[in-house]
This record gives sequence, C-alpha cells and structure tokens, in this order.
Amino acid sequence: MLHVPGLYVQAVPEKGRGVFCANPLAESDLIEICPVILLAPEEREHIDKTTVYEYYFIWPDGKGTLAILLGFGSLYNHDAAPNAKVYFDMARRSVEIRCLRPIPAGEEICIDYRSGEKDPAALWFDIK
Repeated sequence: MLHVPGLYVQAVPEKGRGVFCANPLAESDLIEICPVILLAPEEREHIDKTTVYEYYFIWPDGKGTLAILLGFGSLYNHDAAPNAKVYFDMARRSVEIRCLRPIPAGEEICIDYRSGEKDPAALWFDIK
C-alpha cells in the first residue's frame, strides 16, 4: 500500500468515518494505491447480510466479483460531486485513488460510488 503523507481517517457526522489529508493535494495527485481482496460472486448473498456489505466494490471484470479495498480504500465516502476518483488496475489487483481537482488540507476526500454503473442514480443508501 502506498499513500500520500498526512492521509488520515476521522469521524464524519451522519457518515461514520471518512478519509482526509493534512496536506493540500493538487489535481491528478495520486492519493493512495490500495491492494484488494477479491471475493467470488457467489459469496455476495452471504456478504450482503454482514457489515462488509457497506464496504465492498464491484470489481469491473464483468463477472460480479467483489473487492475489499485495503488501506483506507473502503472508507472513502460518496459524493455526487467528488474530488477524487477510483481507477481499477486489473492486472495488479489494486486501485488508485486520484484527485479530480485540488483538495485543500482537511477537506474530506470523496468519490462517486455510481461511477461506471448502468443506473447512475441507484445507490443503496439515502443521501442526506
């Protein structure tokens, strides 16, 4: 795992935990490289009944494989106007989190969970 200096997790009201950086970040900066644990599609029925349901991604292999992002990867919160984006590295079984715009020190780093979804309006939680 690789991440920028100053990356940290803190409580976010009504969201649980979120990822922040103590240092300002520039557009296109690499925030973090997260190795992933891949889980077979047939495990989803069981995983969806656990707390892990809130933390996995769909791995873009077209098979419904699930991915748990290590590091801070599964802790980034959703925002419809994100300041960061997830880039999947299929060959290395990892993801990169990169800045979409400059992010001031102390601003929560958020991604759009709907990226790449067929129905971009569909989320499994209510937006507050």
